[in-house]
Amino acid sequence: MKKSHPNAIQAANEAVEWGLAHGLAFKSSRGSASHVPFSLTPSTIALERFETLKKAVPLLGKLIHQVSEDHQFLHEVISPVAHGDPFFGALLAMHGQIKNAPRLPLLIMRSDFMDDVSQGPKLIEFNGIAAGMGPFGQRIYELHQFIRSQSPETYSNWPNTSNGQPIENPAIERLSQGLADATRAIKSEFGDGGSPTFLMVIQEYEDNVFDQHLLEYALAEKGIRTVRKTFRELKAGLVTGPNNRLLLQGIGPVDCVYLRAGYNYCDYVAKDLDSERCCETLMQSRILLESHRIAINATVSQQLATSKRVQMILSSMSVETLTGFNVSQDEAVLIKSLLGDMQPISSETIEWFSQQNASKWVLKNQGEGGGHCVFGQDIKLKLKQLSVDEYPAWALMPRLSPPPRNNPALVVRDSELYLVGDLISEIGMFTVHFNGQPATSEQGFAGYLVRSKSSQEMEGGVHSGKGVLDSLISNVA
Repeated sequence: MKKSHPNAIQAANEAVEWGLAHGLAFKSSRGSASHVPFSLTPSTIALERFETLKKAVPLLGKLIHQVSEDHQFLHEVISPVAHGDPFFGALLAMHGQIKNAPRLPLLIMRSDFMDDVSQGPKLIEFNGIAAGMGPFGQRIYELHQFIRSQSPETYSNWPNTSNGQPIENPAIERLSQGLADATRAIKSEFGDGGSPTFLMVIQEYEDNVFDQHLLEYALAEKGIRTVRKTFRELKAGLVTGPNNRLLLQGIGPVDCVYLRAGYNYCDYVAKDLDSERCCETLMQSRILLESHRIAINATVSQQLATSKRVQMILSSMSVETLTGFNVSQDEAVLIKSLLGDMQPISSETIEWFSQQNASKWVLKNQGEGGGHCVFGQDIKLKLKQLSVDEYPAWALMPRLSPPPRNNPALVVRDSELYLVGDLISEIGMFTVHFNGQPATSEQGFAGYLVRSKSSQEMEGGVHSGKGVLDSLISNVA
């Protein structure tokens, strides 16, 4: 950073230390952590557009719950994908075993949007399993308020607008309240002793632990005990008690399960345990979880319902067809306005696309997290490489063009300041539904997550891409 901005340098240094002190960090080693990259000041959104999203995302949660409970629909839609995607083949097989299980579905979903210049907000994807970083979303909002108070000159010099109002982000409180209520509901059913117990299923060697711990600490304040286990650790520890009560050896009854793992095949890999089929042993642990009377996010059905395959099918439906999933005509109209165009892959599509401007499209498979998108001329090459069986696992989406900030922005990465002239944002909106009903105030809305990046960067994830955490201020549309 140039020496002509000493106030910004000082503000950034103080912000880094505030972030580390408040859990805004990734684990670097067993005994160290590094701060999460972040913008020094918030991004702006028209208040009307934010309120539209806030009103709409509970409807998306309602819709996805209905889809996840329509097992025939899921089987018909996902079966074509299963032929060309082994992981989805395994998920569909699991779904067939546990679709009528006694678990109560707890849908914690993050719906990710970009606010396109011409079209307005459009859905990028649903995240129904391991829908994380809600706590980080609240923390970066709080960090920006710290900068606003501690370094007002820097804050006023660098934001997108000087008179915007911060948009509060209650993600930690809302998410923890929804989880706590679901945990207590199961505990109340059984009426046994001890503290209500919340099981978080995690990945081995996880570095994104502080976001998870922030949620855990909020639950502890509400009287909920959290236990963290990998699928491997659960393999020999799950026991069935009376009335399908889930017991964990050394812990006792488990009331609620939250999967922060299980969205990739690698989460189930246990070569030393599987003698015939890959991942069979650890997948049985997940099946066993859903075979008990627990509250759980995500169910296998929810994972399938929030897939890009289902997103593509929903985006192609008429308003009238969408109402078949227990949403009203007006609700379906609002939902439809947010579902962007998605093109299925076929030989005809590939031929058509050969004449298109590839830079205006993105090719996506069913993978979760970063690294699953193909851009530019690589799309045409990838399409030629796909087998017919693989076609249903992929979809084309037009690239969205959110407006960059009006002014250059400062971001902080590895404790260094960088000036970005074209910072654009992706907005994730959290909702919580328990057994199909909104589980927070404001109809299930549970906060937001903003990740910003240069418009030249392809991967915008904070954990796995070139994005930075951000928050929002509003202006009048």
